[in-house]
Formats: sequence, C-alpha cells, structure tokens
Amino acid sequence: MNVFDADKIYFLGIGGIGMSALARYFHLKGKVVEGYDRASSVVTRALEELGIKVFYELDAKRIEEQEVVVYTPAIKPDNAEHAAALEANIPMFKRSQVLGQISQNYKTIAVAGTHGKTTTSTMMTHVLRSAGLDVTAFLGGISLNLNSNFVYGESEWLVVEADEYDRSFLTLKPEWAIVTSLDPDHLDIYGTAEEMKDTYRTFSHQANHVLAHAATADFDWKREVESYGPVGTYKAGNLRPDRLHTLFDFASREGEINNISLPMPGYHNVSNMTAALSIGVKLGLNLQQLKKGVESFQGIYRRFEVQYHADQITFVDDYAHHPSEIEAVISTARHLFPERKLIVVFQPHLFTRTRDFQQGFAQELSKADACLLLDIYPAREKPIAGVTSQALLNDMTLVNKQLVQKNELPMAIGEQINRSSILLTLGAGDIDREVPKVKDWILQEYGE
Repeated sequence: MNVFDADKIYFLGIGGIGMSALARYFHLKGKVVEGYDRASSVVTRALEELGIKVFYELDAKRIEEQEVVVYTPAIKPDNAEHAAALEANIPMFKRSQVLGQISQNYKTIAVAGTHGKTTTSTMMTHVLRSAGLDVTAFLGGISLNLNSNFVYGESEWLVVEADEYDRSFLTLKPEWAIVTSLDPDHLDIYGTAEEMKDTYRTFSHQANHVLAHAATADFDWKREVESYGPVGTYKAGNLRPDRLHTLFDFASREGEINNISLPMPGYHNVSNMTAALSIGVKLGLNLQQLKKGVESFQGIYRRFEVQYHADQITFVDDYAHHPSEIEAVISTARHLFPERKLIVVFQPHLFTRTRDFQQGFAQELSKADACLLLDIYPAREKPIAGVTSQALLNDMTLVNKQLVQKNELPMAIGEQINRSSILLTLGAGDIDREVPKVKDWILQEYGE
C-alpha cells in the first residue's frame, strides 16, 4: 500500500520536526491528518492552527478509526497506540518510508551527513527558491525565512534532509546526494564507524549524482563523486569574518561569485552554503540571484542562533550534540570574541552517544572557560550503567565545571557570567525550553 492511497493518516509522534513536516504536506494534499504527541509545543500548536487535530493522551480506541499510521523510531512497540495498530492490522509506515514514497514524485536533492545536513538543506532551499527554483522541502529544522520546517513548491524539485539514523536515508533514490560529513555517530545502530560509512556508500550508489565535502576525499566511494569546500570542484575561498557575518568568494567551473556576505559566523557555515551554491550553479541558476539568496538568509532555529548581543555580553543557542559540532561552535565563538569569557551550558543527548564519544565530549567542552553540565537527555533510550553526566564531568580537564539541574541554571550562570562573556547553550534534548528563561534573566540583569 502507498500512503497516498489513504484518505486519513495518523501520525504517532506528530510533534517531531520530521513528522510535522509530513503532516503539513498531507494536510495540504487534502488528507485528514491527526496525530499524537506527548506534550504541547510550538510545533504542535502550529499544526493545530492549520486545523490538524493533535492529541496529548494515548487512546488505543482512537486507532480503530485510522486507515494508515505513520510513526518514528522514537515510538516503542509497547506504545499503546502502536500496539493497537499492529493488533488491528492497520498499515504502518516509518517516517522514512513515507518520505521515500513522496520523493518518488520529484527530482530529489537529498542532504546527508553526520552534521551540517539541517543547515545545508535549509540554506539550499532558501537559495534555490530565491534564485527562482520553486522547490518543495522537508527540513530538519525551522527556517527563520520560512518560519517553518516545510515549504510546498510548484517545481519538479524536492529538497530533503536525509537522516542516517536507523538507515532511514536508504529509502531515497535522489537525483543529487549531498554528503556533508562522515564523522562517526549512531553507533548504537551501526556498531562501527566502518559500517556507518559503508551505509553512506550504499546511499551514494542510489543517487544519480553525488557531491561530497572535501573532508571525505579519502573515503573510497567506489563511484564518481564531485567535491565542495575549501578545496574541490566547488570552492569557497578568501574567507574573512565581518562581525556576525562571514565574507567569502565562490569559484566553480560554471562561474564565480565574489564578495558574498553570509549573515552567519563560522567557516563551517560557509562550507554548508558552498554546497547550496554548488547545486544552484549545477542547475543553471543565475549567479547574482544566488548571491542575493545567500545574503538574505536569516538562519535556522537553534543553529548558532543569537539570543542576545550587546557590547560585552552575547548569548547564543545551538543544537550541537556531537563533539565535532561542539568544536565548531566553540571555535566560532572564540574567533568572534577572543577576549571574552566563554561559558558553555551543555545537555548530553542519548546515553549511547555519551558513552561512545565521552572522551570527545570531555575534550571539546574543556576548551571553554566554564562548563555547566545538565543531566543526559534520554530521548528513546533507557539508562546505561556508568554512563552519566557526572562521569563525563570527571573526564573534563577544565577546572571550572559544575553539574547543575535545570531549575538552578540562572543562578549557576549568574555565578559565572561577567560583563565580558559569551554564553553558549548546547544540546539536542529539551534544553531549548530553558533558553527563554535564560534570555529573560540576562535581559533583567544586563539588558538595556
């Protein structure tokens, strides 16, 4: 069965960033869309404003009325509604399977990679649309230009974030596959870094064309692959910071674009935008329109999102949850504000990830001047013996470090912050719910 054959679709975990985009799509297509999530959020409230019913209590009887159930890997088989759907033999699809079905109707640009895929796919969507290509897009974050994680376009092109978790991206057969990085992650699924890379290779062979970051050049893709980055076929050069912007030049065999002003700091963001520009020139879009697209990009929710910025105090929130991502955020903050005290609040995400990369986390967090560590956010996982935030804290060489609870954050920050500081809140769990509280505290203490 194809999901498109159903008139009524039920989403288990509808508040998830990927699931909510699918719900929006099928609602737009005239389907009756409903779903369950465990708590009200900005995402679920936005769905409700569209007329989509969202339930916050499980009810197995509700499933009897459904034609199709779509679920995420975070939903466990003991979930009452999941179990009811199985018992009633209602067709069930993983989120990735549904995205795969949708993508069959388009020429798909699939952005994969351990990190950078949300930023890159969001940049690409904005730049392509700004240059006149009316793409549809399913994004893994909230585009501040769109104020959404989904946009519907009239062209034959689709941009999707291709998630490697649970090998989800293998449901896609894209025209273009973009690979931003191959750093190990999700070893609870893959077992080894080599197995993860082998799966990326399989993904690449399902695409007609592949564009990979130059950092993956040593990997044997066993097929033709073009590259982008500081070196490669599509290259960003002459990078220079300009406060919270970054200036750079773009060079390719299709043409050059000079003096581009990206409204985001960090060389890693220039690299992400280089991938977006590469596809733009590949598709024959106007170079100056592409440049205007870059310069009108407003950013992504929780991707080096500046919450407060003044002469001496800056507060930035970021989704970073892997050692490489933390390294990128901290190095960007250091580069922008070398004289300021750098304070990091970090919430580890998943017991398995914390276990697999504990030394990497400890090494990167120790580059801060002070670190406030929250308890591990479990998401879909159960605790693992010996894997705790305290164990991570013990491995950090940083002297000024502390384990704190969420309700202690403002007081703990207050003990660290001074009038020459940059504060980073990092993590992929529910730390984002603390950000408004921290921002309010900073405004109260230091705001004008």
